Amino acid sequence: MQLATEITTFTCICCPLGCQLEAAFDERGGVAEVSGNTCGRGAEYAKREATAPERMVTAVLPVEGCLEPVSVKTASPVPKARVADVLAACLSAHLAAPVAAGDVVVADACGTGVDVVATKSVP
Repeated sequence: MQLATEITTFTCICCPLGCQLEAAFDERGGVAEVSGNTCGRGAEYAKREATAPERMVTAVLPVEGCLEPVSVKTASPVPKARVADVLAACLSAHLAAPVAAGDVVVADACGTGVDVVATKSVP
């Protein structure tokens, strides 16, 4: 086993337990060991979060011709470093009524391969 050169802590969000996880890195920057998890999902979460964190992006956007805004979200998580870019792309989208739940609002947001979709319908 390689010696850990750095340890990072996380609070697991896979279930309501909120385990305090520690990820130990090896000298190459890979995750050598995860501790503190009560299930395998926590260990996988810590490995992903330590090496390539991702987040869902949500927003509420105005709709031209409608007083009610529409909520949108990414179809899957995007790299955490790209969240601000994806949000800016959402805010620059111009929506016109009607909008149906599931409509793609921004296709391939910022080259991430992830679409931003409406989560509700507005007439």
